Amino acid sequence: MMLGHMVYFTLKDSSDEAVQRLIASCKEHLTGHAGTVFFAVGTRVPDLSREVNDKEFHVALQMVFESRQAQDEYQVHERHEAFIATNRDSWAKVRVFDANLS
Repeated sequence: MMLGHMVYFTLKDSSDEAVQRLIASCKEHLTGHAGTVFFAVGTRVPDLSREVNDKEFHVALQMVFESRQAQDEYQVHERHEAFIATNRDSWAKVRVFDANLS
């Protein structure tokens, strides 16, 4: 069973420059990991503002791993840990949603 790993970052600094720095860091540190089936990172769509749309994030990261084991290995990989160390001070809030996918 595949594992979906969705992460929503709310930044302390919501400037376009800060948002683009985080997106670039995601691409640098989080792409190309073994077992990754899908990777995408981007920003909230501001004109989608229905009552059900969450508007409390600046950057969305979407990853799908071929298995739980692949995601577990990603979590402790030095590139993932470097991403966290490099960026954690810029985060006001981080929400992670992990789901089994078929």
